[in-house]
Amino acid sequence: MKAIGVEPGEGRPRILEVPRPTPGAGEVLVRTHRVGVDGTDHEVIAGNHGSPPPGEEHLILGHEAVGVVEDPNGSGFSRGEFVVPTVRRPPPGGENEYFERGEADMAPPEATLERGIDGAHGFMSEYFTSPAECLLSVPPETAPWGFLVEPISISEKALELAAASRSSFGWDPETALVLGNGSLGLVTVAMLVERFEVYCLGRSDRPDPTIDVLERLGATYVDSRETPVPEVPSAHEPADLVYEATGYAKHAFESIDALAPNGVAALLGVPEPWSFEIDGGRLHKALVMENKAIVGSVNSGPAHFRAAIERLGGFPEWFPEAFVTTVAPFDSFEAAFERTDGTIKTAVAFDEP
Repeated sequence: MKAIGVEPGEGRPRILEVPRPTPGAGEVLVRTHRVGVDGTDHEVIAGNHGSPPPGEEHLILGHEAVGVVEDPNGSGFSRGEFVVPTVRRPPPGGENEYFERGEADMAPPEATLERGIDGAHGFMSEYFTSPAECLLSVPPETAPWGFLVEPISISEKALELAAASRSSFGWDPETALVLGNGSLGLVTVAMLVERFEVYCLGRSDRPDPTIDVLERLGATYVDSRETPVPEVPSAHEPADLVYEATGYAKHAFESIDALAPNGVAALLGVPEPWSFEIDGGRLHKALVMENKAIVGSVNSGPAHFRAAIERLGGFPEWFPEAFVTTVAPFDSFEAAFERTDGTIKTAVAFDEP
């Protein structure tokens, strides 16, 4: 069968010919429908993150997938059922305490494999297998956009951790500041607008499709070149919640200034090493005296996937089509990896003409 993968140092994805997998005990054979592409995929392709499985010369890409059950293999799923797979798997040697507790999303990098990212092949192939417990059913009506479940689940977990950090008192947040108008930031805006007054900070010039989408959702766009993060409270209002999805290391510290008293910042971006000066004493004091908090979050678990499936079904009908700007057929998959000014979210389609 055909797959899309990358070899270390090659710097670009290509079509691979690999054996069609056979499901083992407890596994399901899935025919791939669509697979999303995100910034992590580009990091893997560039060689800045991840690695192939041990002993392999290539890595099959793709960790945001939706597929159709081809062979249930006695799992309880039905042939033709739409499913999405979770990403993390136990490392060589079997399960560890994180997997035994059902908390693989809380494992440090050395205690897990991530399909399509680090140490395990992904889902960007005509077929893939997965343990049945790592699959969740998706309603047919939202299945074309099922590859969005994984990124939505990432935000579901981050928001859960942020709320948990405020659970010892009566926290009633009203305002949110999303740092980054890329695909993860934008889908988070869609998640927050029903409950929060949402501001989304970016560095895009109008006209820009991300600005069009976030304003259609009812959020306010903030240009960081005109209003840096620490100045957002005076230009607009302090944020009860800051959601950082930029990987810009200064934002982790600038978010403290953007927070209202009792607020919390959730950090999801992964920065490169960078040394710079901050007024550590002032920021430390603000955290203590104003009861502010910062939490970090990565990956997500089955409960977050389930919440994401429900969330996807509740988005405005227009949103997925406006948000997903490219769905490239497999035989011209390169279009899904192109990043242009008009690109928001892309995917590769495996079973469409």
